[in-house]
Amino acid sequence: MERIDKDKALKMYKEMPFLELGAMADFMRKEMHPENIVTFIIDRNINYTNICINRCSFCAFYKDKDNPESYLLKTRDILDKIKETVEVGGTAILIQGGLHPDLNIDYYTDLLKAIKRDFDINIHGFSPPEITHIAKMAGLSIRDTIKRLIDAGLGSIPGGGAEVLSDRVREAVSPKKIKTKQWMNVMAVAHEAGLRTTATMMFGCGEEPKDIIEHLDAVRSQQDITHGFTAFIPWSFQPENTELGSAIMPATGVDYLRVLALSRIYLDNIVNIQASWVTQGIKMAQVALRFGANDLGSTMLEENVVRAAGVSFKVSQEDLINAGMAAGFKVMQRDTFYHRLKEFK
Repeated sequence: MERIDKDKALKMYKEMPFLELGAMADFMRKEMHPENIVTFIIDRNINYTNICINRCSFCAFYKDKDNPESYLLKTRDILDKIKETVEVGGTAILIQGGLHPDLNIDYYTDLLKAIKRDFDINIHGFSPPEITHIAKMAGLSIRDTIKRLIDAGLGSIPGGGAEVLSDRVREAVSPKKIKTKQWMNVMAVAHEAGLRTTATMMFGCGEEPKDIIEHLDAVRSQQDITHGFTAFIPWSFQPENTELGSAIMPATGVDYLRVLALSRIYLDNIVNIQASWVTQGIKMAQVALRFGANDLGSTMLEENVVRAAGVSFKVSQEDLINAGMAAGFKVMQRDTFYHRLKEFK
């Protein structure tokens, strides 16, 4: 399929009939994944702290340091969570949290070393806002910070903190958070250092269609240069318990599928598109497999950020397998880097 530009993408997003857009995305998925396989990973999302100085208006998870509900997990508690993950076949942990005002880089490197001493597991951790914060607290460059984290055991970086990569939107909903260029720079430096990362988009927080296209174009342009994104994961803003929620009309399931389909079509250089059952539920994720997605994400033994916004979908490994098979696919377990580990019959 010929690469589309931003103008055509915007026209498709705004005007193309819903099912036609979905069919085009499904065709592209088949071209990129002719084996008719969908994948998932067994892992756990560990949020080591909910204390955060950014105070984003769309976030229901963060707490100020003096809030009685704030926390910072002990290393022993984190290791216990990882042990439980390994015991059920987990191959990775996703570890991320708020921007804590008192933690220095030694906290993060000591934690990584402790995990790698006890477990042979990939650590998919610390989103670009966290890495930028760690670097600032340590007085280090992004490059030196990432090197120290890699040396301590960091294996890959999640795409959190992207929201919509439009500074107009970011200034409105998260003025203290890093801007688009800073997010992209962390990813570029990580890719150059040999790390693979994901890219994400949380939409439905007041952006316009052109902002969604700008986001996709920023990710595609970066991928053309560094080739480090393993997957793209879009999901919709969950408004409950957030400051922003009362001012925003929530995105619908149709909105989600339209953004997902356009993502598959526009991001012709990113192999994997992940469905978000965490925010949409397993049935919508199943439909997403026919709107361009080829991955069902994670069993996610634990999830706290979306749950804080009042959304608490939970699925088992069997649920993911059955959903993929019922949609007409072979289903395989993968690792963080999309190496296929096991097929389910």
